[in-house]
Amino acid sequence: MSQNFECDLVVVGSGAAGLAAAITAKKRGLDVVVLEKEPVFGGTTALSGGVLWIPLNLHGRKQNPADTREAVRTYMQQETGSYFDAAAVDAFIENGPKMLEFFERETAMKFVPTLYPDYHPTVAGGVDIGRSILAAPYDIRELGKDMQRLKPPLKTITFIGMMFNSSNADLKHFFQATKSLTSFVYVAKRLVTHIKELVLYRRGVNVTSGNALAARLAKSALDLGIPIFTDSPVLSLVMNDGAATGVRVGASGGNGGERRITARHGVVLACGGFPHDVKRIAKAYPHLKRGGEHLSPTPVSNTGDGVTMAESVGGKIEIRFKDAAAWMPVSRVDYGKGETGVFPHLLDRYKPGMIGVLKNGKRFTNESNSYHDVGAALIRACEGQKDTAMWLVCDKDALAKYGIGFVKPAPMPIGRFLRNGYLIKGNTLAELAGNAGIDPVALEQTVRDFNVGAVRGEDTEFGRGSTTFNRYLADPANAPNPCVAPVQHGPFYAVKVIMGDLGTFDGIETSVAGEVLKDDGTKIAGLYAVGNDRASIMGGNYPAAGITHGPNMTFGFVTANHIADKAGLAA
Repeated sequence: MSQNFECDLVVVGSGAAGLAAAITAKKRGLDVVVLEKEPVFGGTTALSGGVLWIPLNLHGRKQNPADTREAVRTYMQQETGSYFDAAAVDAFIENGPKMLEFFERETAMKFVPTLYPDYHPTVAGGVDIGRSILAAPYDIRELGKDMQRLKPPLKTITFIGMMFNSSNADLKHFFQATKSLTSFVYVAKRLVTHIKELVLYRRGVNVTSGNALAARLAKSALDLGIPIFTDSPVLSLVMNDGAATGVRVGASGGNGGERRITARHGVVLACGGFPHDVKRIAKAYPHLKRGGEHLSPTPVSNTGDGVTMAESVGGKIEIRFKDAAAWMPVSRVDYGKGETGVFPHLLDRYKPGMIGVLKNGKRFTNESNSYHDVGAALIRACEGQKDTAMWLVCDKDALAKYGIGFVKPAPMPIGRFLRNGYLIKGNTLAELAGNAGIDPVALEQTVRDFNVGAVRGEDTEFGRGSTTFNRYLADPANAPNPCVAPVQHGPFYAVKVIMGDLGTFDGIETSVAGEVLKDDGTKIAGLYAVGNDRASIMGGNYPAAGITHGPNMTFGFVTANHIADKAGLAA
């Protein structure tokens, strides 16, 4: 981007919500430009699981033809409680399936069904299958010269850069590679293919999950002639007579001067929320208010630019949800030479033979609940304490079979993790507790009490394994309860887990169509917000896999169509 110019619509941010809005607007006849502050596109989407919660979608109806609009609405009303927004929820239920069909029909976007239950399937309106879908795997060589501009996946959840399917099918083969000839052959082929890709392209090219979602959306945008300008941070909105009419754009690092883009039909903010806005999260996150630690695996560039810009021109931003973000239990990974990473504990907590305890040595929740539910329970359990943390504890059998955190299962070596302190070891539970700073007497009693029921596959304290979701990411080969097994054979191991997030829930107040609102409820002309910049319709809860991408892409679609309608363009 070398000069000032005009277009119909500026979209600030290149994640799923922003690209969904840009593609929809372009298809409706608007001239669209996408701006991204990072040198790569894809945002938080590229690091995510790539799942969308779209109730009543065409794939889900085949899995669960009995699902109904009334059931979806009931479930959302139960889940959002006092934050239930009937108009927004109805718009989501109505437009979600339409959005999905539009993107599969008109673009390079393809989805596949999943077996995910809702996270709370026993709540009224919840279901065991049919609402969560997944971006289909993608060969990013289709992006051509733009392949290197795709944000790479989160390093901590890949194996030498190789991605796994969010369905967990790949991981099952890796867990069984030393026990099954079929799995060994599968893993060997995957590794050979991936190493070839690294040699030829310096990255894996067969991507899955959020990387596939971001890549397919970017391919769709670029094929339509929508420019995605990277290294293009937006400095401020341009306002005329109270309306947003464009943006001021700088070059990354402050080099190269300033550009101005005039947008005839407005500006869409899609900057990914504020998970790295230090001042704002210090006020919004309870564990930070009391002096605790927080690590977010979201892009460090998500510093609340969209929220700050909206606020600067009178937009209403209020921290009102009890849980202001999608909580994710995480651990800090030391790569050496001063480099660290953030590992999201997406799978290990569900596995049998693992429990989570506090500093007092006691369990505090069902470890096989969703990451958000476990995170919320951890925040509540540590109220009044500075440190908001738990320790995942397992024995040698569980470690060898499943790994723990960033530590891979046998036969992968564990020595470096013991040396750098990521993995804590004790020949006895008391020794483990002493090394980890946990109450040793309480830990021993916790494990004794847990094991009494665990030998029968029961968790008498928290009912682990009692829902289809609990069991979905566990080990189906472990009978009678895929989530529960005793912790009994030393040595014993632990990893310290603290709070992180997958993105913020609170954000800019908008109309259903995404128009940014002022404190008095009036609209700021020409200014829109989508994605995590917009306050979530879930009210600070996390009802199912994909409740970020599903609504975000749906309202990106809704907002773009609203803008096109206002411009008088034919549908």
